[in-house]
Formats: sequence, C-alpha cells, structure tokens
Amino acid sequence: ASEEVRLILSGRDAVMTVTDNGPGIPHDILEDIFVPFFTTKDTGTGIGLSLSRQIIRMHGGELQVSSRPYSETSFTISLPLAPGNLYA
Repeated sequence: ASEEVRLILSGRDAVMTVTDNGPGIPHDILEDIFVPFFTTKDTGTGIGLSLSRQIIRMHGGELQVSSRPYSETSFTISLPLAPGNLYA
C-alpha cells in the first residue's frame, strides 16, 4: 500500500488530506467509523477516530472521510488558521 499526504492553505483554513490505496472502507459503515466504540478489528477499541473528530471540531475544524473500495481512502482534516498567523 502507498500513502500520500497533502497540505493546502485555502483562504483561512489549513486542509490536510491523507490518502492510501488499501482495501477501502465499505460505504455502509463509512460514517459508523466515527461512532464511539465502533470497530471492525478484533483488538480495536473504536475510540480513535471518534476522539480525533471531536478534538478537531473543538478547534473549529472538521474531519471527513471518502472511500472507494479496493481503490483508495482519504481522510481530510480542515482547521481554521489562527488569527494573526503569518499565512492568514
């Protein structure tokens, strides 16, 4: 599998997308992966993505996912740039 990370400064937001070409996530559970304690793994706790999304939202951002099974999956984090930031 290969991964790609992109960071874009767009207006007042920083947008980071991480994409891989693994097996993907089935569409019927795509939003379930953000539900606390939901997991598809035998040893998973189901807390990681839920907690990540919550922390990102507390900072005024968003965590989104898109997936094409057997092709690629992308997670996109968008966060507002801090006031006074050099790039804002």
